Amino acid sequence: MAAMEPIKPLPTSAKPPLRVSIVTFRECDPSILYGIFDTLWIAGAHWKSNSNEPTSEVLFAPRLVAADPGPLTLITGVTVMPHVTLDEVDDTDYVLVPNVVVDTPDTIRALDRRLLDWIVRMHRQGARLLAACGGSIVLAEAGLLDGQSATTHWMYAPLFRSEYPKVELKEERILVQSGAGHSIVCSGGASSWQDLTLYLIARHAGTAEAIRISKLFLYQWHRDGQLPYASMIANISHGDAVIEKCQAYAPDHYQSAEILAELLQLSGLPKRSFDRRFKKATGFSPLEYIQCLRIEEAKQMLELEDRPIEEIACDVGYSDLASFRRLFRKIAGLTPGEYRRRFRLPPTVEAAIRHSGDGRG
Repeated sequence: MAAMEPIKPLPTSAKPPLRVSIVTFRECDPSILYGIFDTLWIAGAHWKSNSNEPTSEVLFAPRLVAADPGPLTLITGVTVMPHVTLDEVDDTDYVLVPNVVVDTPDTIRALDRRLLDWIVRMHRQGARLLAACGGSIVLAEAGLLDGQSATTHWMYAPLFRSEYPKVELKEERILVQSGAGHSIVCSGGASSWQDLTLYLIARHAGTAEAIRISKLFLYQWHRDGQLPYASMIANISHGDAVIEKCQAYAPDHYQSAEILAELLQLSGLPKRSFDRRFKKATGFSPLEYIQCLRIEEAKQMLELEDRPIEEIACDVGYSDLASFRRLFRKIAGLTPGEYRRRFRLPPTVEAAIRHSGDGRG
């Protein structure tokens, strides 16, 4: 959130309730779909304990919009009943695209083009766009992010970059605003849809209401971005056999002080050619690749082991603890100690597992 503009409520003349059309693709997963719906459904409202009637005016009117009428079975096997079809929605204040589960160019191309075209039309008519997690892929596929900045789930980053080179991807960020008048807002991976909905609530009802909703649902802003949650994605299906051989060698030898020289020798290439081909194939320079590999291994050790950080640094190839700490923070977004505190199991959970005996109880 540090890079975002201060959130200020819009003038009270904005027409309530704001219509938020949640685009429902077959590729959506229901947890994000309904999490967004429930959060916006209750925003602004205080409810009587003995009825389902609000005691104040609701802020948003969320609705699930699908291409066809009737039940829709999502990719997880859960069946949902959208409220309206595209043909029934000629105007909306917001179009919100939840996550879509896609992992190849073919699965992206399989997205329902009717929904894509409708999103484009709504935006041209003045609707603001919100995309959660892989929803930014939908906007990019619709051509709405060309020349703009965006974020997405860190796991989607390699696919996103290869498919949409005209988009400036900032996968380390949780929220990214773009478009004329900041009319497009993308959020990062998984639970960052909470940041997106809280942002929307704060934008239209003020910070106090966003804080109330965050307390109600126990939501927290992901202030550190996505880097602490990211794992290294090693692209090994790029078709360059020489670089693939180097990538297969690296995980077993990354601790070596001479690993870069060993990879160069293994490749049999001149250094400039090796550096160029490695970067083209993996998206990393050879040095960056080894650094990320070492830090990824250190992250796993910090999650599972109680050993001192100095020992872990040495195990992954760093004798200079200060250098290791600086590099770890650069890549992971947290210090090693902060990372360990965040991702170790809480003591109460560890105790419960020990008490269960075999870890399955």
